[in-house]
Amino acid sequence: MPTVRDAALDVLRQHDLTTVFANPGSTEVPFLAGLPDDIRFVLALHEGSVVGAATGYAIARDAPALALLHTTAGLGNAVGALSTARVNRAPLVVLVGQQDRRHLVQEPFLAGRLEQLAGDYPVRTETPPRAQDVPGAIARAAHAARTLRGPALVIVPMDDWAQPAEELPLPAPAELRLSAAADTAAVREVAALLASAADPALVVGAGADHPTTWEALTLLAERLDCPVWQESFGARAGFPQDHPCFAGHLPADRTRLREALSAHDVVLSVGAPVFRQYPYEGGPLADAGTRLAVVTDDAAEAHRAPVDLAVVAELPSFCTALAETAAKSDDRASQPARPRPERAHSEGHRGERPAPPPPPQEGEPLRAAHVLAALARRLPAETVLVEETPSSRPDLHALVPARRPLGFLSAAMGALGFALPAAIGVRMGAPERPVVAVVGDGSSLYQIQALWTAVHYRVGVVFVVLANGRYAVMDRLADKHESTAPWPAFEEVSVSGMARALGCSARRVSGYDALKAELDALLPGLPDSTRPLVLEVEVKADETFQP
Repeated sequence: MPTVRDAALDVLRQHDLTTVFANPGSTEVPFLAGLPDDIRFVLALHEGSVVGAATGYAIARDAPALALLHTTAGLGNAVGALSTARVNRAPLVVLVGQQDRRHLVQEPFLAGRLEQLAGDYPVRTETPPRAQDVPGAIARAAHAARTLRGPALVIVPMDDWAQPAEELPLPAPAELRLSAAADTAAVREVAALLASAADPALVVGAGADHPTTWEALTLLAERLDCPVWQESFGARAGFPQDHPCFAGHLPADRTRLREALSAHDVVLSVGAPVFRQYPYEGGPLADAGTRLAVVTDDAAEAHRAPVDLAVVAELPSFCTALAETAAKSDDRASQPARPRPERAHSEGHRGERPAPPPPPQEGEPLRAAHVLAALARRLPAETVLVEETPSSRPDLHALVPARRPLGFLSAAMGALGFALPAAIGVRMGAPERPVVAVVGDGSSLYQIQALWTAVHYRVGVVFVVLANGRYAVMDRLADKHESTAPWPAFEEVSVSGMARALGCSARRVSGYDALKAELDALLPGLPDSTRPLVLEVEVKADETFQP
């Protein structure tokens, strides 16, 4: 007679959840022992790496990924990574092991109070009331992860897997379809708003990172002849950043934000919040004469937006319809020029990327900008760059444009420990794409164990570690408070040494010529590489930080 485990495995196959990322314990052994050959098992050495790699895998495939966690300790260790998955809107199905159902009431060793442990970051958490309800709960989690875009948890007592399955239809749809059709009335309303503008602008964000959306927004920007800004601290790029209409990244404080948008009487945000900030400043987000609107597939993002018009829609179809409507309704060749408001125009921003720094002179230390400029000159356009270098992120944005969809990926909420495992998951999910992770040495320490997974499963990622031997971004923030920082530097830490201890090839370079030689040797073979490598680059910490 089929068991609950047999039925659950069939559900996993039905939802293409046949790769399981895990750091298991005893409560997961009944599920994992004798795993069928068509289920691929990927071991990570910490639960943050489990969920981080699953998140990268889900994002690369644009489909739910499967993670398995070990009761209280495993779920507790993974909470930070689950919160990142939620804010990055990565669809995950997460199975969490629990002690044997038959004596849970007595709270045996390893029993967990699991349902509230991850807070409200999961989009769904379910403990099936009976063993026979586990397969249906997994199917519902798969649907929830895909439709609500986040981690969905199913808590499974360890004895449930061996129980006899129930031969009844699952209380979950075999197929769930989401309507992607654009609302024509909403499209016309947004198109009319843009048509009424004398000097419109677009702001794009992580939600617009889709090939169809990129194509539609490129057509729309060219049709409107308007600049396109990327949201500040965005987790993904919403527009080709080598396009002449690209204006750069919005500042993360209100004073500079108002200045950046001051030329525009209408600003439409697509797939981005209005507007993401970092340090608090008083005052409005935009000048009084600027009308704001947002189109997003995230209802919560729309609910909190201080805008005149908010539209919740599937972005690929909506943006395609919007670009087509704008092309039909705004024949600028046959219309008189619309009057522009009496304020500074924005044309000077467009298509102007900051010049890379000149190579360092003899005896001059390497800076992060030198490394990033050298990297940018050599990266293939289809590269996925995974970022986690807080103090150098402004330079990275300025010097390394995202030229293809999924060209840039970062932790949406800023939690460290994402980039190393996520880069591994991205490469596993999209093996045709070269993957480079650029991380700070402090950031790398949060999930350095992930390197073992890359080695063991032959995942060819290059990890560029900018080693300044300190928490440079924290030092700069302390400077803004005109106070000394109590935390020490850690210049004695060797990331390359730790990488080698985990079996990963690693080299440390300290000069510009050595850096160029390493990049010239590494990057041409990156698309076909199955060998991960850490390139630790000694850099001098920058004295300023302005996101």
